[in-house]
Amino acid sequence: MSKKIYLITGGAGFIGSNYIRYLFKRYKDIMIVNLDKLTYAGNTANLKDIESSENYIFIKGDICDNGVVNKVFREYHPDYLINFAAESHVDRSIGNPDDFIRTDIFGVYILLEASKELGIERFIQISTDEVYGSIEKGSFTEESSLKPSNPYSASKTGGDRLAYSYFATYGLPVIITRASNNFGPYQYPEKLIPLFVTNALEDKQLPIYGDGRNVRDWLFVEDHCIAIEFILQKGKVGEVYNIAGASEKENIQITNHILELLGKSNSLIHYVADRIGHDRRYSLDASKLYNLGWKQEYEFGDALKETIQWYKENSDWWKPLKSGEYLEFYKKHYGMEL
Repeated sequence: MSKKIYLITGGAGFIGSNYIRYLFKRYKDIMIVNLDKLTYAGNTANLKDIESSENYIFIKGDICDNGVVNKVFREYHPDYLINFAAESHVDRSIGNPDDFIRTDIFGVYILLEASKELGIERFIQISTDEVYGSIEKGSFTEESSLKPSNPYSASKTGGDRLAYSYFATYGLPVIITRASNNFGPYQYPEKLIPLFVTNALEDKQLPIYGDGRNVRDWLFVEDHCIAIEFILQKGKVGEVYNIAGASEKENIQITNHILELLGKSNSLIHYVADRIGHDRRYSLDASKLYNLGWKQEYEFGDALKETIQWYKENSDWWKPLKSGEYLEFYKKHYGMEL
């Protein structure tokens, strides 16, 4: 039996690199082709431990480049395509939405076209819970209306629905996943948990938007990776699957928990003006996935401790990232020096 070939787009990013590492931990007889543009959040150091594997190929390229994508398909004939490639930070989308629209919609179109013309067994489009918008009570199911409220979530909605249209129109074997907020090792330190952990480690202020009462559901990245592979193997084409962490927390709760685990004072907390269009609460109902047989393996508290320990032990990974353009972005959006 020949090796299954996975084409992972955006595999040098946070979730993509964790997924690649998970695949190699689970399988011995696969080939992984990682296509990544290496924007600021893509980092080959995320996969330094496996870059020399004979079953791993890295290609620097943009999913919006039709020539590059088609060349990859013709050369490697992937069986599965899992699309992690995306611009994914809400704050950046508010100031510069064109990059998000290009990658998150047009890039998806290029991948879908190549898959339609050259063939694929499964196309997994990694979407987000943010496509649903905010919900005051209850939880969103896969049948809920999509009401994105910022350029990032709107662009992800566009890619999500475009992927579905290729299933409905052309019969392309597409499956869409919508996960809640991820956290874990190798997450770029602009997102809440790695930003606050690394700031606290350096005794720098932790900027909290508004009153800090915005609610997110938190999913450990390893559980997300397990769910994606489960859906790839067990999911039904044309379907959407919510992936939830069952750990809804207010931002201020997360902040206090981080400070407590690090033995730091809450005097590091600094409230800043709320973000434009800041959704109040996200919540997913993942019953459909649970009924399919998926089980969450990590408890939030244990996963957070593991994540904090990773950042404590890997300052050589994150310290170089918090410089240059990052400092200008931080100052612009939080009105603070880092």
